[in-house]
Amino acid sequence: MSPSSVNTGNSSGALEAADTQQFLTFKLAGEEYGVGILTVQEIRGWSRVTKVPHTPDWLLGVINLRGVVVPIIDLRVKFKFANAEYNDTTVVIILTVATRVVGVVVDGVSDVITLAAAQIKPAPSLGTGADTRHIIGFGTLDERMRILMDVEKLMAGADMGLVDKAIH
Repeated sequence: MSPSSVNTGNSSGALEAADTQQFLTFKLAGEEYGVGILTVQEIRGWSRVTKVPHTPDWLLGVINLRGVVVPIIDLRVKFKFANAEYNDTTVVIILTVATRVVGVVVDGVSDVITLAAAQIKPAPSLGTGADTRHIIGFGTLDERMRILMDVEKLMAGADMGLVDKAIH
Protein backbone atom coordinates (compact mmCIF):
# COMPACT_ATOMS: atom_id res chain seq x y z
CA MET A 1 0.00 0.00 0.00
CA SER A 2 1.44 3.38 -0.94
CA PRO A 3 1.83 6.08 1.74
CA SER A 4 -0.68 8.29 -0.05
CA SER A 5 -3.42 5.69 0.31
CA VAL A 6 -2.87 5.13 4.04
CA ASN A 7 -5.63 6.53 6.22
CA THR A 8 -3.88 8.78 8.73
CA GLY A 9 -7.03 9.60 10.62
CA ASN A 10 -7.29 13.13 9.21
CA SER A 11 -10.77 14.52 9.16
CA SER A 12 -12.45 15.26 5.86
CA GLY A 13 -11.86 18.94 6.65
CA ALA A 14 -8.13 18.45 6.08
CA LEU A 15 -8.83 16.87 2.71
CA GLU A 16 -11.16 19.70 1.78
CA ALA A 17 -8.49 22.27 2.70
CA ALA A 18 -6.13 20.62 0.21
CA ASP A 19 -8.69 21.19 -2.56
CA THR A 20 -9.05 24.91 -1.87
CA GLN A 21 -7.19 27.98 -3.08
CA GLN A 22 -6.97 31.45 -1.59
CA PHE A 23 -7.24 34.60 -3.68
CA LEU A 24 -6.78 38.27 -2.94
CA THR A 25 -9.75 39.97 -4.57
CA PHE A 26 -9.79 43.51 -5.86
CA LYS A 27 -11.98 45.88 -7.83
CA LEU A 28 -11.15 47.09 -11.30
CA ALA A 29 -13.57 49.02 -13.51
CA GLY A 30 -16.58 47.83 -11.52
CA GLU A 31 -15.68 44.13 -11.65
CA GLU A 32 -14.06 41.89 -9.06
CA TYR A 33 -10.85 40.05 -9.84
CA GLY A 34 -8.67 37.69 -7.87
CA VAL A 35 -5.01 36.69 -7.84
CA GLY A 36 -3.47 33.79 -5.96
CA ILE A 37 -2.60 34.92 -2.44
CA LEU A 38 0.84 33.30 -2.69
CA THR A 39 1.85 35.78 -5.42
CA VAL A 40 1.00 38.80 -3.24
CA GLN A 41 3.97 40.38 -1.50
CA GLU A 42 2.21 43.44 -0.06
CA ILE A 43 -0.54 46.01 -0.59
CA ARG A 44 0.32 49.71 -0.70
CA GLY A 45 -1.58 52.92 -1.11
CA TRP A 46 -1.07 54.92 -4.28
CA SER A 47 2.08 57.01 -4.45
CA ARG A 48 3.78 58.87 -7.25
CA VAL A 49 5.86 56.83 -9.70
CA THR A 50 8.97 57.77 -11.65
CA LYS A 51 7.99 57.76 -15.31
CA VAL A 52 10.21 55.90 -17.77
CA PRO A 53 10.33 57.30 -21.32
CA HIS A 54 9.41 55.22 -24.38
CA THR A 55 7.37 52.64 -22.50
CA PRO A 56 3.88 51.28 -23.15
CA ASP A 57 0.98 53.31 -21.71
CA TRP A 58 0.15 50.57 -19.21
CA LEU A 59 3.62 50.83 -17.64
CA LEU A 60 3.12 53.87 -15.43
CA GLY A 61 6.72 53.94 -14.23
CA VAL A 62 8.74 52.56 -11.35
CA ILE A 63 9.00 52.94 -7.60
CA ASN A 64 11.84 52.24 -5.20
CA LEU A 65 10.62 49.59 -2.78
CA ARG A 66 13.27 49.14 -0.11
CA GLY A 67 16.08 49.32 -2.67
CA VAL A 68 14.32 47.32 -5.40
CA VAL A 69 13.17 49.06 -8.59
CA VAL A 70 9.58 47.88 -9.08
CA PRO A 71 7.68 48.48 -12.33
CA ILE A 72 4.11 49.69 -11.77
CA ILE A 73 1.46 48.53 -14.24
CA ASP A 74 -2.03 50.02 -14.52
CA LEU A 75 -4.35 47.09 -15.17
CA ARG A 76 -7.11 49.44 -16.37
CA VAL A 77 -4.90 50.60 -19.22
CA LYS A 78 -3.52 47.11 -19.91
CA PHE A 79 -7.06 45.74 -20.20
CA LYS A 80 -8.14 48.74 -22.31
CA PHE A 81 -10.69 49.98 -19.75
CA ALA A 82 -11.45 53.66 -19.19
CA ASN A 83 -8.69 55.47 -17.31
CA ALA A 84 -9.31 56.15 -13.65
CA GLU A 85 -8.16 58.92 -11.40
CA TYR A 86 -5.58 57.95 -8.84
CA ASN A 87 -6.81 58.90 -5.38
CA ASP A 88 -6.90 57.82 -1.73
CA THR A 89 -8.70 54.56 -2.56
CA THR A 90 -6.32 53.57 -5.37
CA VAL A 91 -4.15 50.64 -4.35
CA VAL A 92 -0.95 49.07 -5.65
CA ILE A 93 -0.67 45.33 -5.16
CA ILE A 94 2.97 44.24 -5.13
CA LEU A 95 3.24 40.79 -6.71
CA THR A 96 6.01 38.27 -7.16
CA VAL A 97 5.91 37.10 -10.76
CA ALA A 98 8.38 34.26 -11.34
CA THR A 99 11.56 35.85 -9.92
CA ARG A 100 10.46 39.45 -10.48
CA VAL A 101 8.58 41.93 -8.34
CA VAL A 102 5.92 44.02 -10.08
CA GLY A 103 3.17 46.33 -8.87
CA VAL A 104 -0.33 46.51 -10.33
CA VAL A 105 -2.64 49.47 -9.83
CA VAL A 106 -6.24 48.59 -8.98
CA ASP A 107 -9.29 50.55 -7.82
CA GLY A 108 -9.36 48.92 -4.40
CA VAL A 109 -8.74 45.68 -2.55
CA SER A 110 -11.78 43.67 -1.42
CA ASP A 111 -10.69 40.72 0.71
CA VAL A 112 -9.08 37.29 0.76
CA ILE A 113 -11.40 34.49 -0.25
CA THR A 114 -11.03 30.72 -0.15
CA LEU A 115 -12.53 28.78 -3.02
CA ALA A 116 -12.98 25.05 -3.44
CA ALA A 117 -12.20 23.57 -6.83
CA ALA A 118 -15.95 23.15 -7.46
CA GLN A 119 -16.44 26.92 -7.03
CA ILE A 120 -14.05 27.71 -9.90
CA LYS A 121 -15.46 27.37 -13.40
CA PRO A 122 -13.12 27.40 -16.40
CA ALA A 123 -13.03 30.44 -18.66
CA PRO A 124 -15.14 29.95 -21.78
CA SER A 125 -13.58 30.19 -25.21
CA LEU A 126 -14.31 33.68 -26.52
CA GLY A 127 -13.03 33.16 -30.04
CA THR A 128 -9.83 34.22 -31.73
CA GLY A 129 -10.14 37.93 -30.92
CA ALA A 130 -9.90 37.59 -27.13
CA ASP A 131 -6.70 36.70 -25.29
CA THR A 132 -7.85 34.97 -22.11
CA ARG A 133 -4.72 32.89 -21.40
CA HIS A 134 -4.26 34.76 -18.12
CA ILE A 135 -7.74 33.85 -16.82
CA ILE A 136 -7.74 30.77 -14.57
CA GLY A 137 -11.51 30.78 -14.41
CA PHE A 138 -14.46 32.37 -12.67
CA GLY A 139 -14.85 31.88 -8.94
CA THR A 140 -18.25 32.17 -7.32
CA LEU A 141 -18.73 32.87 -3.63
CA ASP A 142 -21.77 34.43 -1.95
CA GLU A 143 -23.47 34.63 -5.36
CA ARG A 144 -20.74 36.98 -6.65
CA MET A 145 -18.50 36.02 -9.52
CA ARG A 146 -14.82 36.98 -9.60
CA ILE A 147 -12.45 36.77 -12.55
CA LEU A 148 -9.45 34.75 -11.33
CA MET A 149 -6.14 35.58 -12.96
CA ASP A 150 -2.79 33.84 -13.29
CA VAL A 151 -0.37 36.76 -12.86
CA GLU A 152 2.54 34.84 -14.34
CA LYS A 153 0.63 34.35 -17.59
CA LEU A 154 -0.65 37.93 -17.45
CA MET A 155 2.87 39.32 -17.16
CA ALA A 156 4.64 36.70 -19.25
CA GLY A 157 6.55 36.93 -22.44
CA ALA A 158 6.59 40.10 -24.47
CA ASP A 159 5.10 42.28 -21.73
CA MET A 160 7.82 41.43 -19.22
CA GLY A 161 10.40 41.88 -21.97
CA LEU A 162 9.10 45.44 -22.45
CA VAL A 163 9.27 46.04 -18.70
CA ASP A 164 12.82 44.67 -18.49
CA LYS A 165 13.95 46.78 -21.44
CA ALA A 166 12.39 49.91 -19.90
CA ILE A 167 13.98 49.60 -16.47
CA HIS A 168 17.42 48.24 -17.42
